[in-house]
Amino acid sequence: MTSVLPLLLALPFLMAALIALHGRLSRTAAAWLAGAAPLLGLVLLGAMTPAVLDGAVLRQSWPWLPQIGLEATLRLDGLAWMFAGLVLGIGALVVLYARYYLSAQDSSRRFYSSLLLFMGAMLGMVLSGNLLLLMVFWELTSISSFLLIGFWSHRRDAREGARMAFVITGGGGLALLAGVLLIGRIVGSFDLDVVLASGDLIRGSALYPWALLLVLAGIFTKSAQFPFHFWLPHAMAAPTPVSAYLHSATMVKAGVFLLARLHPALAGSELFFYLVSGIGALTLLVGAWNAIFQHDLKGLLAYSTISHLGLITLLFGLSTPMAVVAGVFHILNHATFKASLFMAAGIIDHETGTRDMRRLGGLRRLMPITSTLAIIASLAMAGIPLLNGFLSKEMLFAEALATGGPQWMRTAMSSAALLAGILGVAYSLRFVHDTFFGRGPVDIEVVPHEPPRWMKVPVEVLVLICLAVGIAPALTVAPVLHAAAQSILGAAMPAYSLSIWHGFNLPLAMSAIGVAGGIALYFGLRRHTDLYAARNRAVGKQMFQRGMDALFGLAQRITHALADGSLQRMLLALVLVAVIVAAAPYAAAPAWPAWPAAQPMPLLGWVLWLVMLACALGGLFLYRQRLLAVIVVGGSGLMVALAFVFLSAPDLALTQLMVEMVTLVLMLLGMNYLPAQSPPERAPWRKRRDALIAVVAGGGLAALAYAMMTLPPNTVAGEILQRALPEAYGRNVVNVILVDFRGFDTFGEITVFGIAALVVHALLRRSRMAPEQIMPGPPVKLPVPADLAQIMFPLTLTVSIFLFLRGHNAPGGGFIAGLVLAVPLLIQYVIQGTASVESRFGFDYVRCIGVGLLIAVLSGMASMLFGVPFLASGHLDLYLPLIGELPLASAMGFDTGVYLVVFGGVMLILSMMGTVKPSRTRSARHGEIDIHRRSARTGEMH
Repeated sequence: MTSVLPLLLALPFLMAALIALHGRLSRTAAAWLAGAAPLLGLVLLGAMTPAVLDGAVLRQSWPWLPQIGLEATLRLDGLAWMFAGLVLGIGALVVLYARYYLSAQDSSRRFYSSLLLFMGAMLGMVLSGNLLLLMVFWELTSISSFLLIGFWSHRRDAREGARMAFVITGGGGLALLAGVLLIGRIVGSFDLDVVLASGDLIRGSALYPWALLLVLAGIFTKSAQFPFHFWLPHAMAAPTPVSAYLHSATMVKAGVFLLARLHPALAGSELFFYLVSGIGALTLLVGAWNAIFQHDLKGLLAYSTISHLGLITLLFGLSTPMAVVAGVFHILNHATFKASLFMAAGIIDHETGTRDMRRLGGLRRLMPITSTLAIIASLAMAGIPLLNGFLSKEMLFAEALATGGPQWMRTAMSSAALLAGILGVAYSLRFVHDTFFGRGPVDIEVVPHEPPRWMKVPVEVLVLICLAVGIAPALTVAPVLHAAAQSILGAAMPAYSLSIWHGFNLPLAMSAIGVAGGIALYFGLRRHTDLYAARNRAVGKQMFQRGMDALFGLAQRITHALADGSLQRMLLALVLVAVIVAAAPYAAAPAWPAWPAAQPMPLLGWVLWLVMLACALGGLFLYRQRLLAVIVVGGSGLMVALAFVFLSAPDLALTQLMVEMVTLVLMLLGMNYLPAQSPPERAPWRKRRDALIAVVAGGGLAALAYAMMTLPPNTVAGEILQRALPEAYGRNVVNVILVDFRGFDTFGEITVFGIAALVVHALLRRSRMAPEQIMPGPPVKLPVPADLAQIMFPLTLTVSIFLFLRGHNAPGGGFIAGLVLAVPLLIQYVIQGTASVESRFGFDYVRCIGVGLLIAVLSGMASMLFGVPFLASGHLDLYLPLIGELPLASAMGFDTGVYLVVFGGVMLILSMMGTVKPSRTRSARHGEIDIHRRSARTGEMH
């Protein structure tokens, strides 16, 4: 059964990739594919439901770095099962709703792929059985929500809302990471089962207050608790399907999920009680009060979400068993009525063209079905009997009255709960009255009418759930609530009755006072104030913008102080910092290594060293003649490659040789935009200063290199040599290190390399030179025929494939093969010019980088399916007719990703250096440049 967990998590990501990579999907096809992920996920979740309801905890784990407690563990208990059901169930309804909400001008591929990425991130977070893995998905929710909130990037409010949400939640994520690391230090493990069982150890540690504060910072920012609540209303610039999903089952629920998840480990102290319940109560009231004075339907619902999140936080802060049960129950109830309300608001906006309640009114006559659904959901939000919101509100009143601690705390919590009930009824009543009753609509250009049939189905389903839970809670939601709450409380799970009627008691009286007080407050405000004239001052937004402006101003001042446009000054600072950092340990504790006696060097070694020295000195004295200096420096790199050959390191020699060739071409392309000669150095003292720094830095590096090369032979190298063939199935130890033993490092390196190439592309793709400076042809006239350069390509392709295939057992590999394939194309760029090459060789370098990274990730994850660590090698011997035995290593898949990323990155950088103008392609028919066609390098339109 546990084997289903990886597939459950992978479904949204696989469908997101399928939709994103399919270039010709219709809107309906994209919606079908997007809906298939949550529906299939619900089927898989249903298969595990009996075991979870019986109290089982399903786990599946793959070792990663078990020495530091890092394992990829998926864990499904009652709480994770409940949240996974919310994420998938409401996600399926949102996909259906979005099919009719999005216009034909909106990119359905981009929307659904981002939505599924969001869905997968939330699923990964709730299913994580390791705190470090949870952090990965936690940050992925921030990134994916940034993409969704800013989906309408042409709107300024969408861009600002996305940035605000990302900065606030991203900052909280950094705090949460620090808190998680402290918890791991206290417990000695990041495994969730171990952490949840170590509550006494955590609370008894001197680090507990810091860990608690840091974790709560992440929770409060994610779930929009005071004073971080201001980002949530500005996230309403997102399309309404995103708002409905974000407020009900994802993003903002991530914080309260983590609060519930870590409750056994962190709750139980006075600090937790006062901090969490106090912030929750304050957020509950601030959100409810502000909701009354909103004029935008989604704005009112956003502040009501803030209020209800505060209610949930307050209940978990009280920490009594029944308060925890009530908190979990309200998570379920809020998800259903809030998703339906947002969808109803989207329907109103879709059919009237406005969400401004000052222009709405009387819609019950024009849109009777939508009005009925929205009114029922609003009554559930207000906590009216026979609806689900009433039950959890009653629990809130009961737990507030039973608050422990001093009497003033009980009085404060009870008063806050009662006042929140009054305000909740007031803003729910304004939503209903100003939208569906009274005169109106006003100043609307269209005649409102009911939406398409299937656009109402998600709202109908959710409203039906609100009614069913409110009328028969024991038959509908009781098993779900019990399983989720028991996974938090364990043996402390209380006995309770989930029914509509508990007799005449004080919580019921508080509910009646809340309803009557809310009605009186709303109509009193209408009579004695002008609600329509109320101005919504975005104090939080203004403070955020001032903070960001101050931060950018500080960064600008620091940048101007350090980087004044002088490359020499920047290099000087870089080298000085490197020298200081490297010398600091020796200055603090002087200890010179015991170097062994040097081995005698043969004559060939002396010759290579002298030529290398001559080239280095030649570059120093010929620096003003740039072309000659580049050639001389290239000679120095060639000598380094020959030195590697001399030292029996063929892999390093090949890599150095290829890098040297690519670097030489890069310099030649760059020289096209520089003067022929460098300006003379004017100050002699600068030469002496630079010479001194160069001698110190170079001498230090030489000493470090000598110390490393003269280490005793009984180091890690001996172990790697012994394990390479039997464990990684490769005789080429260098390649085995890159794709297996340190494969994750290599993956990080190719990721950085790909990002660097994309940054170069972003910086140069719209750069223009003056018309008289645009490169008409080759930047440097080389005595090489163009036909010879074209003939070189198939030959070099053959060599590249040969080096790639033999790389696991002989000198070669993906990195070298990628560089080899790039060399003939780069030579053609230099000889014939960019436009000529790209007219014949159309290749999307950006997509090449992306495909390479995807292949690298998938090949690494494939090993985890067999219970071995990420990127661990597997081996298979195939016998093919006429060919014979063919040994295959799984590392070849990862090496394929390296191959594509290196080739695509190098070509993207070099081709951009060869243009410095917008990407263009040559027409195949007439040979002219057509700026409206798709770029061969990037696939973009210009």
